[in-house]
Amino acid sequence: MTERRVLPQKRRAETFEIAWGGFERRFAVTLGFYPDGSIGEVFITGGKSGQEIEAIARDGAVAISLALQYGARIDSLVSAITRDKHGDPSSIIGAVLDRMAPLGSQKEQSDGRAE
Repeated sequence: MTERRVLPQKRRAETFEIAWGGFERRFAVTLGFYPDGSIGEVFITGGKSGQEIEAIARDGAVAISLALQYGARIDSLVSAITRDKHGDPSSIIGAVLDRMAPLGSQKEQSDGRAE
């Protein structure tokens, strides 16, 4: 098993909003970065506390964060998500990963890790 890459206590973060699935509200997404500029954590909030979509978004963010900390590539996660017949993500998790993809591919190219 690959060793988990721990984030520093103080780190750069970026927050943006994203709409998904026709919900009347938007989701707030915060990305935490390692000192080298790669993404190491994701937080997703939106919906009312206790709603299923809020729990799915938060749990999905935890899963994405752990996958990244254990070395998963963002493009691998993007290619694994469920999509509809138009190629759009079928969940808020997929929408967030699609939004993260350009950031991840820029970092991977600068590191020489892009395929």
